[in-house]
Amino acid sequence: MEEQQHKRRERYKGTHPRRFKDKYKELNPEKYQQDVEKIKQKGKTPAGMHIPIMVDEILEVLQIKPGEIGFDATLGYGGHSSRMLEKLEGKGHLYATDVDPIESEKTKKRLEEKGFGEDILTICRTNFCNIDRIVPEEKFDFVLADLGVSSMQIDNPERGFTFKYDGPLDLRLDPTSGVSAAERLKELSKDEIVGMLIENSDEPHAEQIARAIMHAYKTRQPVETTKQLAGIIENALSFLPASTRKEEIKKSCQRTFQALRIDVNSEFEVLYEFLEKLPDVMKSGGRIAILTFHSGEDRIVKKAFKQFKREGIYSEISEDVIRPSKEECFRNSRAHSTKLRWAIKA
Repeated sequence: MEEQQHKRRERYKGTHPRRFKDKYKELNPEKYQQDVEKIKQKGKTPAGMHIPIMVDEILEVLQIKPGEIGFDATLGYGGHSSRMLEKLEGKGHLYATDVDPIESEKTKKRLEEKGFGEDILTICRTNFCNIDRIVPEEKFDFVLADLGVSSMQIDNPERGFTFKYDGPLDLRLDPTSGVSAAERLKELSKDEIVGMLIENSDEPHAEQIARAIMHAYKTRQPVETTKQLAGIIENALSFLPASTRKEEIKKSCQRTFQALRIDVNSEFEVLYEFLEKLPDVMKSGGRIAILTFHSGEDRIVKKAFKQFKREGIYSEISEDVIRPSKEECFRNSRAHSTKLRWAIKA
């Protein structure tokens, strides 16, 4: 039998790896726990990982008891699911959905290694708006929907969620389905791009950015990568005062990528459908917690909760949003924009 040769890790420039694929310690957190912990203590999220947000506040809202049936709408890295499964103490069941075929398989394996197998956890690769099809004969005691994009998706340049690194302008949560952001932009008119930027991210420079994108297509400059789109935005906003230009361009890039991601994944339509179906799948006294990360999402959730409360479908709802603590925001900078709302089925 031929002896397998040891494959050396590829070298990178400098003392620390900068490219996502070179961050071997962060991408293997189980093997390099001490190194990963040092990164987290600095208030940073290790590459390829996701730190669950507002876990204690969510558990307080959901009040999970052993034997209950629950639903995690967005499995992600499995941080919230793991803590909810602990509360079940081996009794009851948790159902979870995720459309991402890449990350959901990794998370399934990660949770199995923690002892959470199919006897207590069922993972379905489908959109969470299909909540009524997951267990038609069952109703849920608790439901969590974390509407944020997972850090693993943001960090990986190949997924096209970030403009910090160059990569394909994709932005699909499920890269095997639908059209990419690059393809979607080709389909839109200037007015449609303006509308998308305003509706999905309240972009104040929507007109200038849309005009610049259309000009790129007219001059046969394809918008196919994340850096190309960021460059177009930067050029479009060159009229801004030099003192604030850099920060304004960064914010407009963040908002533009957010708006495109929402459009490509039909996120608002999915959320509307999910909220409409929720009351019918909840037991009496069932508790719901929803994390939102921008004003558009929060408005939709707030309006739906208030409407169902007026109709007597929900007995209680959160009158004000719950925010993460200053300590959590320091530990995890991605928690800053988070809002938690809750409701209880009558």
